Amino acid sequence: MKTFEVPLVVVSKPDTNITDLFLDRVKVDPNLPLISKQVEPGVWQEVTASAYLAEVKALAKGFIAAGIKPGQRVGIMSPTSYEWALCDFALWFAGAVSVPIYESSAPAQIEWILGDSGSIACIFANDQMVGLFNSVKSSLKDVNQTWTLDSKDLSELVKAGKAVSDEDLEKSRKSSGMSDIATIIYTSGTTGQPKGCELLHQGFVDLCRNAQAVLPNVVRPGETTLLFLPMAHVFARFISVLCISGGIKVGHQGDSKTVAPAMQSFHPTFLLAVPRVFEKVYNSAEQRAESAGKGKIFHAAAETAIAWSMAKDTKKGPSVGLNLKYKLFDALVYKKLRAAMGGKVKYAISGGGPLGARLGHFYRAIGLIVLEGYGLTETTAPVTIGRPDKVKIGKVGFPLPGCGIKIADDGEILLRGTNVLKSYWKNPKATSATFDDGWFKTGDIGSLDEDGFLSITGRKKELIITAGGKNVAPALLEDPLRANPLISQAVVVGDAKPFVSALISLDEEMLPIWLENNGIKDKMSVEQATNNPVVIAEITKAIEAVNSKFSTAESIRKFSLLPKDLTEKSGHLTPSLKIKRSVVMDDFSHLVDDIYAASAKSTCHNIGDYKI
Repeated sequence: MKTFEVPLVVVSKPDTNITDLFLDRVKVDPNLPLISKQVEPGVWQEVTASAYLAEVKALAKGFIAAGIKPGQRVGIMSPTSYEWALCDFALWFAGAVSVPIYESSAPAQIEWILGDSGSIACIFANDQMVGLFNSVKSSLKDVNQTWTLDSKDLSELVKAGKAVSDEDLEKSRKSSGMSDIATIIYTSGTTGQPKGCELLHQGFVDLCRNAQAVLPNVVRPGETTLLFLPMAHVFARFISVLCISGGIKVGHQGDSKTVAPAMQSFHPTFLLAVPRVFEKVYNSAEQRAESAGKGKIFHAAAETAIAWSMAKDTKKGPSVGLNLKYKLFDALVYKKLRAAMGGKVKYAISGGGPLGARLGHFYRAIGLIVLEGYGLTETTAPVTIGRPDKVKIGKVGFPLPGCGIKIADDGEILLRGTNVLKSYWKNPKATSATFDDGWFKTGDIGSLDEDGFLSITGRKKELIITAGGKNVAPALLEDPLRANPLISQAVVVGDAKPFVSALISLDEEMLPIWLENNGIKDKMSVEQATNNPVVIAEITKAIEAVNSKFSTAESIRKFSLLPKDLTEKSGHLTPSLKIKRSVVMDDFSHLVDDIYAASAKSTCHNIGDYKI
């Protein structure tokens, strides 16, 4: 077994909690702008550290006045917003435990999370979400109070909180220490009922302080970020706390459709996103260039960017000719891409899956260094992350201080550290099954190099073993396929089957642009496009390109195009955009059956000259 551990650089006292990070920041620079509120599209209003702290304390007193006691659980269901973060910190100042719920959650999910966590109150974005709660309210007897963010509820809480003394607030604030639960975040439930992860104040405090120590050029006062990932996701929650601790100004954007214009008005210096976001940005830029008749220029610029970045990792570096081409395309293409992201962005943190070497090199070349990281809900988000001066593109960084990684004999990634969950809420059986001699079993397959950099291969449970005995990691085939602008999702199948195949969904947003760029003027739905020969040829070409990097036994030999996109709304993706494989296989089992049927079917397509 290979092990790599990094000791803590900054050690905190046992009575420290998340609120101390906030107070420390205000002591250092009370006038530093910590938050920007979007008062109207394109218009941002800065809020200083001291002013924000005053708002948080006033609302915390309101929660105390409402009867919220230390240790009690309170749900939050809302899109990412200024108010979401405000409530989160206010609950911590009141000594409470916040329980996030994705805004897209169905009533049954709301019922499970609030009921299982024993929440006694919940904050909703609006009356529509309250309506979802009301449909299951009869089984949630403990939830005796609800508030909405788009009403006067918060201001009424602040008014009521005026009766609470500073001494009582401080008593509640100090009720939690490093070993106490800060939040219970439920897993996405891809393989069953979601489990509540008990995340401690220790995880947030140690990760924040130590990330600041090893990422001084990224996490520092004066930097800015636009937070648009759901704050119900552990990654966004960690960044929310990290920015307060590190003095980074945050803007919140809950509507994914308005992220692009928000970036141009907010001008972030670093971004936080999952790989699919970076793929979509690249694909959109490519298709816009095609529409404007500049497709050849864009493709040449992209290839030059990748070659230039790859050459940067060699001893000789880029040649004189490559440098000249790079400077030309920087003026023609790269600067426009930077402007589209606000013009000031220097770093991006990518998590939730591997980004891929091609996109990593592309973004570095255009002036955006993507620091890939790895972590889980159970680890308070990051365990590893790349450093600006130590980036290995295609790998997800090396451990943060306080974190350790071990690779088991079967390739499974095991973790331990101050950020690992205490246990699963009210689920000792799951907790016991997940730990092995103090190491958390991630279920992911990967490897460590000599410098401690981690590579992710895929999920242990998703590993495919064909009838011929070949082990295939689906993610290695799926991730590069999603780089194609037409492909939204790819689900590789083939366990106990004679060959590997794939279910492909088309990108509903990109489809009309791609069709027009390829000379097809007729408008068509995703379902209609699955029968279009030009579309089928493009998907075939994309699969053949990926297959070229694998042996015949590992490569995709047949595929079927799905009649609709796989999305969170359709129930096939989690809120963090992970594929719910069991749901996909159940819903499209007839297509899988057709692929492996002895006779040819119209629903599937052969790759190359493969014959059963």
